[in-house]
Amino acid sequence: MRKELWSAIAGQLGRPHGRLGRFVARALNRGNRPAITAAVLASAAKPGDVVADVGFGGGIGLSMLLERVGADGVVHGIEISREMLDRARAGNIGHRGAGELRLSEGSLVALPLPDHCLDAAITVNTIYFVAELDTACRELARVMRQGGRLVIGIGDPKAMSRMPFTAYGFTLRPVDDVIAALRTAGLDLTDHQQLDDIAIPHHLLVLTPRVE
Repeated sequence: MRKELWSAIAGQLGRPHGRLGRFVARALNRGNRPAITAAVLASAAKPGDVVADVGFGGGIGLSMLLERVGADGVVHGIEISREMLDRARAGNIGHRGAGELRLSEGSLVALPLPDHCLDAAITVNTIYFVAELDTACRELARVMRQGGRLVIGIGDPKAMSRMPFTAYGFTLRPVDDVIAALRTAGLDLTDHQQLDDIAIPHHLLVLTPRVE
């Protein structure tokens, strides 16, 4: 019984769905707010930029990015959960109508974006649900413009391993392994921030495409 419960929770965190989806979305917005706020700040997104939130979940990062890029910018929201996409569509009709927010179904390993189109991107608490880390890193590198800033938020693996649900469907990797995969994909680490004053400590990795 307990195993089934934790497995169900892990499944909802990886892809919110069904009747519980809206409650999970609220919980994600509340729990992830500090890490997402820090990731948006680290992205240095500015007015007129083209940016993305990959795996936006409850959607709080979309609102933050929309505020930073303004009416002349574009925010791409990419999400694997259709329920979260529908929620974002319903809550952002004005931004969508103006072309400021563009929502697409997709994942880290198959981003529905053209090459070298983003000035900045964030993805927070997503890579645990990706088996093909190298593919995801290559996809993220592919869509970044030269000089763009990619910010990846990761819960500290030791802290995450103490959560009962992470034994079901989560892949907790050492942060150094994630950095190595990103470097192999052509992204250079420019900053590594540690958020220790939140419920679950996080690492923020800030990367830019390598100049060849």
